[in-house]
Amino acid sequence: MRPVGVVSGRLPDFPWDHLTAYAERARSHADGIVDLSVGTPVDPTPAVVQAALVRAADSPGYPTTIGRVETRQACIDWLSRRHGVTGLGLDGVLPVIGSKELIASMPGHLGLGADDLIVFPELAYPTYEVGAALAGARSRAADSLTALGPETPALLWLNSPANPSGRVLPVEHLKKVVDWCRERGTILVSDECYLECAWDVEPVSVLHPAVSGGSHEGILAVHSLSKRSNLAGYRCAFVAGDPALVGELLAVRKNLGLQMPGPQQVAMAAALDDDDHVEEQHARYAVRRSVLRTALEGAGFRIDHSEASLYLWATRGEDCWTTVSDLADLGILVAPGSFYGVAGQRHVRVAFTATDERVAAAAERLAANARPGR
Repeated sequence: MRPVGVVSGRLPDFPWDHLTAYAERARSHADGIVDLSVGTPVDPTPAVVQAALVRAADSPGYPTTIGRVETRQACIDWLSRRHGVTGLGLDGVLPVIGSKELIASMPGHLGLGADDLIVFPELAYPTYEVGAALAGARSRAADSLTALGPETPALLWLNSPANPSGRVLPVEHLKKVVDWCRERGTILVSDECYLECAWDVEPVSVLHPAVSGGSHEGILAVHSLSKRSNLAGYRCAFVAGDPALVGELLAVRKNLGLQMPGPQQVAMAAALDDDDHVEEQHARYAVRRSVLRTALEGAGFRIDHSEASLYLWATRGEDCWTTVSDLADLGILVAPGSFYGVAGQRHVRVAFTATDERVAAAAERLAANARPGR
């Protein structure tokens, strides 16, 4: 009999466990730690969302897995209003309990397994690989479709705007990937959690008609409210696209009892219907981003990509763990680029989701310890 608890042997190490010693060193700084290692919101949940949650607090019955009609319609309206997506119906939207849970479980829920290949970007959120491992599928990091040779993936992940680099893929590239996947019968899933966290470009959803050709066949897009609406604690997200693929996910999730709680569904609809709080939060992040970018560049770092997302993809041309260690001595904790694949070995990911006060503290420490000539 297989002993309980050996699941860890099937999964890569949880990356942030390797930061523990550096976090302890950063906390020992006389002015305290500035934790820029995780992109967790620190600003208040919008009042309009809190009020909606309170109104829906009396919720004695079970929610449905497919979600409230009003919530799904809010998803459709938001994609249309903010991102030009057309042609979505209620059967093409499914609320889920946070996007990370969906990403990790999707390959298994779609019935993929040992005979299937799952492809994700060379710089990638670790959960894509975790999802493949849990399903028992093979996985590969690749940015070039030609690099895959004759093998056809069962599922291909896109992530634009990207975590960790903030890179945004142009419409022409997205359309090329859509066409390539359709020709081969590959399921294309686009992780678009940072779509409203853009600075220097205008990201486009894979569901936009300029990319999809007006059809969502074979395509899914994953969206989260954690970043845009400071709702990480609410676990509000949704997947949208091909009704047939959404139906496959729904059928499995019904059997597993994976249901977004009713009050959260009401709160999610309120958040999607309100654009004002998104603009206000975007402005806050823009200031923090500017302060940190100026400080990092003044301290000898180069910022690559970073045109969107909530991170600066920074390098001093050295191994990422050397940078992590040096910054920990300043009380600043960042994520090593190696967490996101071999391609990130010489970068660190610096989140600008800390408070104004902590971001200012980081900037002051970087300025005081700048390395001339680097």
